[in-house]
Amino acid sequence: MGRGHHLIPATVRSIIGMFDRENKRGINFSEFAGVWKYITDWQGVFRTYDRDGSGAIDKNELKQALTGFGYRLSDQFYDILIRKFDRQGRTQVAFDDFIQCCIVLQRLTDAFRRYDTDQDGWIQLSYEQYLSMVFSVV
Repeated sequence: MGRGHHLIPATVRSIIGMFDRENKRGINFSEFAGVWKYITDWQGVFRTYDRDGSGAIDKNELKQALTGFGYRLSDQFYDILIRKFDRQGRTQVAFDDFIQCCIVLQRLTDAFRRYDTDQDGWIQLSYEQYLSMVFSVV
């Protein structure tokens, strides 16, 4: 993976789950090639925002990355993301945590869009619909 780029089992499971098209809880060689490319693509993205090569990105770098992906989020929300995905307690997000953050954010966004039928950025849900949406992601 390179210096400072380790993947914890939860991240590996998340990535494999994205490529396990037959829900067999594993991947074949062809799917593995997709996983490998996915990870190396993420390494390139991460290096773009890890300007000092420290192996972690701070809140401002995370904001630049996610803004580049099209997200428009408040500074307060970036504080939440840093707290949630900073396993090392350095107010920075390591490569592995960056992938996890992006996967969770994308899955939640996809789930939100299913309810946002008029695409205005607002939804109305029952408590159970909300729980179903969140539990389908985690």
